Amino acid sequence: MTLKLKTILGILLLTGWIALGATPGRGSEQPNIVFFILDDMYPEMFNCLPEGKGKNLTPNIDRLAAEGTIMMNQYVVSPVCTPSRYNCLTGRFASRAVNSSFLRKMKEEGGQTVIHWNTFITKGEKALPHYLQEAGYRTGMVGKNHVIEVKGYEQFPDYWGDPREPSNKALLEQNYDRTRDAIRSCGFDYAESVYFDNPGFIGLGELAVQNMDWIAQGGLDFIDRYHQDPFFLYFATTIPHHPADPEHSWKADPTNTALGYLDEAPNVLPGRDTLTPRIKAAGIKGNNKELVLWLDDAVGAVIDRLEKYGVLENTIIFFFTDHGQRAKGHLYQGGVHNPSIVWSAEKFKCGDISDARIQNIDFAPTILDFAGVEYAADSFDGISFKDVLDGKLEESRESLFFELGYARGVMKGDYKFISVRYPEYATRMTAVRRAEILKNYNEPRLHKKMKIVNEDPMAPFSHFSVIPGGEVAEHESYGKLPGYFDPDQLYNLRTDPDEQVNLVNNPEYAATASEMRALLKTYLEDLPGSFGDLKTD
Repeated sequence: MTLKLKTILGILLLTGWIALGATPGRGSEQPNIVFFILDDMYPEMFNCLPEGKGKNLTPNIDRLAAEGTIMMNQYVVSPVCTPSRYNCLTGRFASRAVNSSFLRKMKEEGGQTVIHWNTFITKGEKALPHYLQEAGYRTGMVGKNHVIEVKGYEQFPDYWGDPREPSNKALLEQNYDRTRDAIRSCGFDYAESVYFDNPGFIGLGELAVQNMDWIAQGGLDFIDRYHQDPFFLYFATTIPHHPADPEHSWKADPTNTALGYLDEAPNVLPGRDTLTPRIKAAGIKGNNKELVLWLDDAVGAVIDRLEKYGVLENTIIFFFTDHGQRAKGHLYQGGVHNPSIVWSAEKFKCGDISDARIQNIDFAPTILDFAGVEYAADSFDGISFKDVLDGKLEESRESLFFELGYARGVMKGDYKFISVRYPEYATRMTAVRRAEILKNYNEPRLHKKMKIVNEDPMAPFSHFSVIPGGEVAEHESYGKLPGYFDPDQLYNLRTDPDEQVNLVNNPEYAATASEMRALLKTYLEDLPGSFGDLKTD
């Protein structure tokens, strides 16, 4: 759907609401919104999905699934964390980012947009929390940022330096304050217990541990402070993303945080020492099951706090992981297909499961519709799926668009079309330059004792990166599918859900390939930047 058509539809819908003397919200009282966004959660960690049924001890997440609606055909536009979070909080495609590093990268690439961990919301760019603030909401963020631009964040001289050393401690506090200030400048009233990035990228190796208790403390403090007002809480966990081993997560020092060491450990969740006994008592088998139970405890603590203040009945909860894990960093189903849960005390009329195809750009307009906030339809690439939840529509969109790295894709009906285009400099890259790029990527990782996935400078690029052999993020599915290195790919998802047979050169599918290529061009025409032969700029 073009932005122009969406604008017309938005005017018609708003006119209807005005004529009825109603607002587009859920009721007379503005609902609270809690948006849980998890980090790298696998399908087998959800009891409500076939891959994970009965494999986890997650009573609170199970409750959300049982009482709410599972959006079984939820998709993400850009399956790595930063652009996915940008999609959620802006309702726009990440290629519309205007932060300086993204625009600089675009210029370096000869005008082609490259969506990496580089699409940040900047001060002055209107996003979901701004709309909610204007409507009287209190807005808060806790946990992992990695989506709002933080200017002036300084690196530490020694990654393995002591966090308690005075100069390191001062720099930790300075970086933390700059992160909070940046978040507050982008529409949030409250920012606490925040991580600039994943724990391993805060800047000091000793602090590269998980602390779900500390994040939960920040979320509960927000509810304590603002429960008398309508509120929006963006609760971004750093788990189950690595480090996932016990020593760097639930068995780590509970005073260890992104701010350094606390004087006292948070005391808001069941004791960490109860995780393993509860897992064993439930008969749950498998590695690191404690990590997901720890996350579930945080969900339960938020629910309990909402119940304490009598506001749970007027709260809508979104439970969403930032992208699919089986093909993270790629536009294949394992990366973009990503079921989510939406919960309300008032059961959604669409039922326990919705098969409507929605995307994470749709969250922002949906939340605004529930909050009764007016907005121009052309402010978003996303389309509200409130009417889907309310049982008024079976589908809210006809097609989906995907973008990441050097790949773009579309889905319509049974088919998905993917194109991969590298700028000319990449296709002509010399062996010497390839070796230099790979060395520059691997050396810092070696120093930080992080995983190395490739040492061959002549390895092909991934869809995500022009680092030979790709990066760690997309390595799990790099080169695994038969058509991976084909520049154009067409799949019939009904007969070939695992995307094993590229149909793009099959004469029987020539018309379908042409139609899907034209659809992709239509999306590209409305977005910044060039994309090889499919869009010259």
